[in-house]
Amino acid sequence: MTRTYENLLIDRVGTDGRVARITLNRPEKMNALSQELLFEFWDALHDLEADDTARVIIVRGAGRTFSAGYDLAPPRGGADGVVRRYRTTDEKGRRLLMGIRTGMQQITDIHLYFWNMAKVTIAQVHGYALAGGCELAMMADLVVAAEDAQLGHPGLRGLGTSRTGVIWPLVIGMRKAKELYYTGDSISGREAERIGMINYAWPKEELEENTIALADRLANATADHLAILKLNMNRFYENMGIYSSVRSSTDMDAMAQMTSFSYAWQDRMRESMEAGTGLKGALDWREGMYRNLPPGLKR
Repeated sequence: MTRTYENLLIDRVGTDGRVARITLNRPEKMNALSQELLFEFWDALHDLEADDTARVIIVRGAGRTFSAGYDLAPPRGGADGVVRRYRTTDEKGRRLLMGIRTGMQQITDIHLYFWNMAKVTIAQVHGYALAGGCELAMMADLVVAAEDAQLGHPGLRGLGTSRTGVIWPLVIGMRKAKELYYTGDSISGREAERIGMINYAWPKEELEENTIALADRLANATADHLAILKLNMNRFYENMGIYSSVRSSTDMDAMAQMTSFSYAWQDRMRESMEAGTGLKGALDWREGMYRNLPPGLKR
């Protein structure tokens, strides 16, 4: 691997370096998924897919978190930069749905490539895996997390839907999937393991060592053999409709930008930016509505 990246770190771990590791490297932004990071991720996955010495791929985040989600307030571009490029309007300045949808599908293509690439992948989650960060983690073959990690999609609270549906209906039961989707609540790594959202939750100080050990165990098989096993598994889920469902989720995400709840969020975010309180002011307004749990509910 000779390519270098601005927003990623690539190294090798495990026996004879047979496990490749991608580190999302924007720690000062809590590894927010900018457009630049996502397209570098796309390039890195292609490079590693073509490298037969890389049998398993671990994806983790630098600093104190896996990823806090899409970059909502980038100085330029950002994860939604490609979306804004297609955000066309009519002669009255009204946004048009299919332009938003076209841009969103290009980001979805990165997620689906991650899902279907001919390498076994493991997402190693610590800190936060929220919104787009949770979407990204869920598309890995296996997911492990620190017990105190937080996984969820607060973007469902007015910002839109999930671009991939975070594939929760395929990995956890219907009741809990609906609850998490309707509330935008987050859960701990320990709870995520209990409901089958992830494979393992370990103490934070053991997470890296255990993740490498798991990846190295999988990597006893050669890359080509693991690719066939993965293809066989994925075909079952594809026949259950993951491709059509993820693309439909992206369509719904585009539509959700135009609900009254979403417009209220967009107005509040614009007002916060103008008032100088930035994204934090808008997030405080939104999260305040969900801060208190009803009696009997636990997170």
